[in-house]
Amino acid sequence: MKQQQSGFTLIELIAVIVILGIIAATAIPRFINLSDAAREATAQGIAGSIESASALNYAAAVAENAGLTVPSESEPLPVTNCAQAELNAIIQGGIPTGYTVGGPTTVLTLGETALCELEHADLSSAVSFTIYGAP
Repeated sequence: MKQQQSGFTLIELIAVIVILGIIAATAIPRFINLSDAAREATAQGIAGSIESASALNYAAAVAENAGLTVPSESEPLPVTNCAQAELNAIIQGGIPTGYTVGGPTTVLTLGETALCELEHADLSSAVSFTIYGAP
């Protein structure tokens, strides 16, 4: 009686290794591209947070100018241009380290808007966002 062996041949193992190599060669560049997209998405999220904080700050300033009582934690802070110190104050926790804000330095009055830019060394281009004046 002949005993039958089971297992993989050397050819089958080489074929599997070649297939895995091809899959790895196509997947690695995609992961590298994803890290660039993640950096861009992070910057867009931060810019959106600053823009939302500016809109809420503007709404509080309008309410206060209309004579409404504004809770002390919601009192509007001065936002007169794209100065990083002013924008840093309106966003909870501040603007993350490494990010800088630039844009027009003209003084905004209540309700005027300015287009600012958020920059970081790892970004290929700056991310734009709008702020609302609340002197």
